Amino acid sequence: MKKIEFSREDKAEIVSRIQRHFSDELDQKIGVLPAEFLLDLFATTIGAHYYNQGLRDAQAAFLKKMEDASEAIYLLERLPDDKG
Repeated sequence: MKKIEFSREDKAEIVSRIQRHFSDELDQKIGVLPAEFLLDLFATTIGAHYYNQGLRDAQAAFLKKMEDASEAIYLLERLPDDKG
């Protein structure tokens, strides 16, 4: 699996959310650098689990659509005319 990387803007937003969470929920201040390290830790240790679950969800959604399409095609089939 390719390393999970975020755009500069996305990373700044996530780091800001980590800092806000520490402040609001834990009554602790956390700097930008420790928040970035925490984000990197999460990305490398649990990111793959979320990524893989996303792939499984996408595959299930795709298979459901394929089943729906297959059923729709079946319903369009016509019986041969007995008059020949």
